[in-house]
Amino acid sequence: MSNFINPLLVGTTAHLNQNTSKISAKQLVLAGVGSLLIGAALKKTGHAKTGAFVAGLAIPLLTSAVYKKMKSKKLENVNKSTDITGNYYEH
Repeated sequence: MSNFINPLLVGTTAHLNQNTSKISAKQLVLAGVGSLLIGAALKKTGHAKTGAFVAGLAIPLLTSAVYKKMKSKKLENVNKSTDITGNYYEH
């Protein structure tokens, strides 16, 4: 999973989609929240730098989860259209 955190280093979103296709949005959210909790616990035990690093991983994980969720919603609505009154119909 090289360059999972920073997809700009790869240059394409296809590489990001290929690497994250096996990870669900729910798993990414749980990993993000878990890293926040572990980071807080590490800070409380006196490991401030390590705790800050682990807690800093939460933002990219949660952002990736939001991206995957928005992408799945967009793909879900690709075949839907509305008529003039706003009713949805399938193609």
